[in-house]
Amino acid sequence: MIKRSLKDVQLMAKGEEIPAEYHSIMIEGVSRDTREDMSGKLYIPIIGENFNGHAFVRDAIEKNGAVASLWQKDQGEPPADLNLIFVEDTIEALQQLASSYRDQIGMKVVGITGSNGKTTTKDMVTAVLETTFRVHKTAGNYNNQIGLPLTILSMKEDTEVAVLEMGMSGRGEIELLSHIAKPDAAIITNIGESHMQDLGSREGIAEAKLEIAAGLTQNGKLIINGDEPLLTKRVNQSDNIIKFGLGGQNNYQATDILLKGKGTYFTLGDSEYFIPVLGAHNVTNALASVVVGELFGVTEENRKKGLHQLTITGMRNEVVETRGGWTVINDAYNASPTSMRAALDLLASLDGYQKKIAVLGDMLELGDMERTFHYEIGKYIQGKNIDYVFTFGELGAEIANGAREVMNPSAIKEFANKQELVDELLPILGTNDVIIVKGSRGMRLEEVMEGIK
Repeated sequence: MIKRSLKDVQLMAKGEEIPAEYHSIMIEGVSRDTREDMSGKLYIPIIGENFNGHAFVRDAIEKNGAVASLWQKDQGEPPADLNLIFVEDTIEALQQLASSYRDQIGMKVVGITGSNGKTTTKDMVTAVLETTFRVHKTAGNYNNQIGLPLTILSMKEDTEVAVLEMGMSGRGEIELLSHIAKPDAAIITNIGESHMQDLGSREGIAEAKLEIAAGLTQNGKLIINGDEPLLTKRVNQSDNIIKFGLGGQNNYQATDILLKGKGTYFTLGDSEYFIPVLGAHNVTNALASVVVGELFGVTEENRKKGLHQLTITGMRNEVVETRGGWTVINDAYNASPTSMRAALDLLASLDGYQKKIAVLGDMLELGDMERTFHYEIGKYIQGKNIDYVFTFGELGAEIANGAREVMNPSAIKEFANKQELVDELLPILGTNDVIIVKGSRGMRLEEVMEGIK
């Protein structure tokens, strides 16, 4: 993590001049949360809609062990006799501090955005790069205007590559993050429907995601899903664009995809790869990691090794064998129409199971067309040989309505209570059945998962 004198911090964050007696005081790490052990750290008082971190500056230093704090100049009279660095805006100062630290370390940076698959791709890129480099990656969902700078500032001085996830809710946010991180490689996984209520259309989402190229280094590469026309038609065909995907128009094309056991095999060129997760959509994510590995000089042997030993962040296509003998695919971390269709395609592609059952919950943050999106997911089930559909939630009921148009209505059940869903699901489960559980994070469908495993 960052270890600098207060004078260094003042210069890096573009704060006001501090008294000479403060210059040599050292900070080690930063924090915005006074509930943490802040020993030796710099406190960053954030101003939110319902809170103001400036109210906790004295506690951060005197009770929690912080060495110093930033102070936004428009926040009234500062507390006396504390080590403070005055700035125009504490969030902007945090971002500037992180950007300066990134430059001083001089590591390579991989930026990742997209409507779906950001975290899985982050895990895959990290797995490939860790075979060769000292890598630091975004923890959890620290991928916004505050989380990304905190991620950078938590890196060790000897970090060689940072793998940074970049999230957004509106225009301009990815551009800001890109300018802070200055990626050497920027990946866009796909364009879905999440944030439709903020950006209005998938075209608007594509334009917002492409902002990740704004901060690319001079020889940086933009790595895009070449199967997505909304991306390919918005970029110039130049040497700094690399396309990956399943179609023949891509620079990196996966073929011969085979789902087997708890993983997926695919061919790239003359080489066979294996990833310990299921689904063609995860093959596409894996391709992005292969591209980055090759760009950064990771050997093919290590690229294969990294993907083979991959560990995915929880509740993303996690295969669980149960005591009852049925298999559950836990994909309950998040959901959008794009990822929901991928989950149904995955379920349909699985061979050797007696019954196939989909447990589907609400997809959130889809704007005015949310009911239509859910209804269309139900209709998407047509012809996929799925035996039962259980839905949870008010919008999940629209999935059930759509499914009734294309399959036996008696095989479709909708619920507003998870325990009732579990109670009706358990009696139909048998040895060698497979169930996929999918919904937005806010639906907490892992509680259903716990009830049936």
